[in-house]
Amino acid sequence: MGYSSVYHELVNCGRFLIEKVNYFHSKSVTMSGFWARVEEELEYQGKNRAFLARKCNFTITNIGKGLKHDSIPSADTAVKIASVLGVSVEYLVNGTSQKSANNQEEQNQLRLYRKYHELISKCEQLLPEQVSFLSQIADRLEK
Repeated sequence: MGYSSVYHELVNCGRFLIEKVNYFHSKSVTMSGFWARVEEELEYQGKNRAFLARKCNFTITNIGKGLKHDSIPSADTAVKIASVLGVSVEYLVNGTSQKSANNQEEQNQLRLYRKYHELISKCEQLLPEQVSFLSQIADRLEK
């Protein structure tokens, strides 16, 4: 693999990172509340609204309406959703849970890994000088 192709691969990785950062930033700015956390959790887990609707026995439209109106569903529906997603109702309702700080950090790291595992796998195959070059690109993107 020549320097030029490595350079183009790294540039593509940089573009991918920028797109992902912009996407998640736009999501966090525009979405809040119960259904937004449901959407985020679905995305982290690689699942979709249809999966959740099927498991909880309601329609996909219910999720869209919840997002649009930023509403909280009935207690029994919230419990079903939390159970399917493997999170607490407390987290879905107010974004917090009773987990310890260490466990929260571990969960956050796991979510980040799930989100970026393909990029991580590609980076693990790079030579040390390529990793250094990619790191320099990332540093410049932060500024």
